[in-house]
Amino acid sequence: MTWFTGIVVFLLVWWVALFCVLPIGTRPDVDGDPAAGGWRGAPVAVHLGWKLLGTTALTAVIWGGIWLLVESDWLSFRSGPFALPPG
Repeated sequence: MTWFTGIVVFLLVWWVALFCVLPIGTRPDVDGDPAAGGWRGAPVAVHLGWKLLGTTALTAVIWGGIWLLVESDWLSFRSGPFALPPG
C-alpha cells in the first residue's frame, strides 16, 4: 500500500467510524426552550472533542488491520485462489 493509498483509506475509514461514534452517549434535551436558544431533541452535551479522539483511535486500529491484510500474502490477487488466470 502506498502512502497516498494509506491516507485515502484512513480518511474513508475515519468518516465511517465518526458516524458510528457520534450517537454514542448523546442524550436529548427534553425541556428545550427555543427562546433561550435550545430546542427539544437537541443534544445536551455533545463531547465532540472526545468523540473525535475516539474516532481517530478506532480508525488507527481498523486501518492497522487493513494494512496488515493488504501487505500480507493471505489475501493476494497475484497468487493463490484469487489470482487472475494467466493470459
